[in-house]
Amino acid sequence: MRKLFFTLMLAAGLIGCDFIELDDAPDPNGPSLEDISTNPTADKVANLAVGVEASARDELNTYYVDVSMIGREAWRFSAADPRFTGDLLGRGTSVLDDNTFYITRPWGARYRTIRNANILIEAVDGVVAFSDAEKRAVKGYAKTIVAYQLLMNLNLTYDNGIRVDVAGDEPGPVLGRAEALAAIAAMLDEAAADLGAGGDSFPFPLSSGFDGFGTPATFRTFNRALAARVAVYRQNWQEALGILPNTFLSPGDPLTEGVYHVFSQQPGDLVNSFFFNPDAPAGDALVAHPSFAADIDSGDNRISKIFDRTEPATLDGLTSDFGVFVYKTATDPIPIIRVAELLLIRAEARIQTGDLAGAVEDLNRIRTAAGLDLYTGEVAQAALIDEMLKQRRFELYGEGHRWIDLRRYGRLSELPLDRAEDDVWQQFPIPSTENV
Repeated sequence: MRKLFFTLMLAAGLIGCDFIELDDAPDPNGPSLEDISTNPTADKVANLAVGVEASARDELNTYYVDVSMIGREAWRFSAADPRFTGDLLGRGTSVLDDNTFYITRPWGARYRTIRNANILIEAVDGVVAFSDAEKRAVKGYAKTIVAYQLLMNLNLTYDNGIRVDVAGDEPGPVLGRAEALAAIAAMLDEAAADLGAGGDSFPFPLSSGFDGFGTPATFRTFNRALAARVAVYRQNWQEALGILPNTFLSPGDPLTEGVYHVFSQQPGDLVNSFFFNPDAPAGDALVAHPSFAADIDSGDNRISKIFDRTEPATLDGLTSDFGVFVYKTATDPIPIIRVAELLLIRAEARIQTGDLAGAVEDLNRIRTAAGLDLYTGEVAQAALIDEMLKQRRFELYGEGHRWIDLRRYGRLSELPLDRAEDDVWQQFPIPSTENV
């Protein structure tokens, strides 16, 4: 079954996300796949574009639990499912299973969104009511979302690779990490060209998570921000520096400025399922890894990202005094990318290209926002890489970066092992359903 996700949306955000499954067979109560492919209209394409954004939020909780646990940022305690503290932490003889929810669900959700976006790309050329500029705008939007979804799956499977070409009836081959990153970068560039020719507005609305990014030109700055992330993942430092002036990074903007997944408690919509009551009973909780509190500098206001529990939570030989408190309510948005990350990307690229003074300037903007003094350590590449990774750890806590950052610097061995036979995994297996 191929699925398209349609949604109603208000200006405040996505609501009413009752997903409508779209079969290949005709459906008298809704549009069929054949109908939207052969008889696309402006309304159908607009609904599909909104649905692509909505479905991109599906299974985010599983993704963030995966990367946060392996990165030793948080522990997901579940008395009902020992696989969180068993498989994900590599306890004893546990391994990562290729046919278990923690990989199959986020992997499948990302590819469902990709399939919907690809149908959008195919359908938009047939909408006679759209100008050429509007068609380019839709394609630029959809290709950007596809690239972002592919990157999230590659973050999980890493050297095991991903399928990039899934637009046809027969999926393309699994590409290795380097080739997949190159394809994602090329897709973002292609999308940026479409957005540059996309006119003044999109022919569909975006949620409040894209406030300030709701036109092709401003959305393009988001696209370029993702491209800068991909460039540092590829260690293309000069390329990252060349991309950053075309992002939304600018002096004086708050570190929180950026693009977000948004949620609501409206009927049929999704809440932020990565939010847990920070004082929840240990049998069903998300607790902070104790190293966060142990390692953070005195006076760092980012300590507010964790919560002093009324009593410690203990499960499966693990104990934490702290709950994760990055997201304060079930409707708090989750960042896709924001100014703080762009500053840290620029700092990293400057370190790697020898502009150490410029890197210190960027790091100090992060430090002072956290209530810390200016950096006084050694101004040398190795020391500044350490400082950059430290600031990424505390600034981007709970946003899905720690495991990825240490992995790309070959530092996974620095992550703590909390039980004698635990392991730190480098990557997830590709789901067995892929039959690779």
